[in-house]
Amino acid sequence: MEMFSLAGKVAIVTGASRGIGAAIAQTYAQAGAQVVLASRKAEALTEVAEAIRAAGGAATVIAAHMGEQADITNLVRQTVATYGGVDIIVNNAATNPHFGPLLTSEESMWDKTLDVNLRGYYRLIREVVPHLAARGGGKIINMASVAGLAPQPGMALYCISKAAVVMLTETLAVELGPQNIQVNAIAPGFIKTAFSRAIWGNDAIRDAVIAQTPAGRIGSVDELTGIALYLASPASSFTTGQVIVVDGGQTLA
Repeated sequence: MEMFSLAGKVAIVTGASRGIGAAIAQTYAQAGAQVVLASRKAEALTEVAEAIRAAGGAATVIAAHMGEQADITNLVRQTVATYGGVDIIVNNAATNPHFGPLLTSEESMWDKTLDVNLRGYYRLIREVVPHLAARGGGKIINMASVAGLAPQPGMALYCISKAAVVMLTETLAVELGPQNIQVNAIAPGFIKTAFSRAIWGNDAIRDAVIAQTPAGRIGSVDELTGIALYLASPASSFTTGQVIVVDGGQTLA
């Protein structure tokens, strides 16, 4: 349908080598977007790019560490040089070096977590906004988490970083609205990915979370792509500053 079409659009998806990022990138390509796949190592993106191209889509691989400003500047510069501009960004790259009580975390863990999960999002947005504005507007989608809405066992530092992503989203929605740039966030619940292995790989934690989830199961990455497409498409032109929860009802428990 036309309102969900991304034909002629250019999208940057970070953390696109696997899991949620890869699924969103493939969905955008299917909807007609030219997709730039970003991750720390270009080799990790090859399989995703090949799958997109095999399905008739357009994909470009660019290595970029979201904790490095130079990498982010290069990511945007190369995207514009290749496709002529940018319309959509998905801030999905994340890290979680600490698992346990907050007071056992070290300063270095704070630095790494906030540098990637928060500052990395801000840096990419700062670099890309002039290009979105030059195209008459655009879409910014930040990957938050239910961990940013309520404390999760053993994930305090990650929770703090994702709570900050929520406020980053809301603040920029207000500031960028006059430029026709919509800024929204997705807050996934218990989704089975390699990143969340510490949770679903632990029988006790997994069973406890599932027991409190009305859907009674773990979600899949494909169950996030519909909302990601909506937020990137013309259908969401009057939706901004929202944190959309996709958690099987977990936050209701």
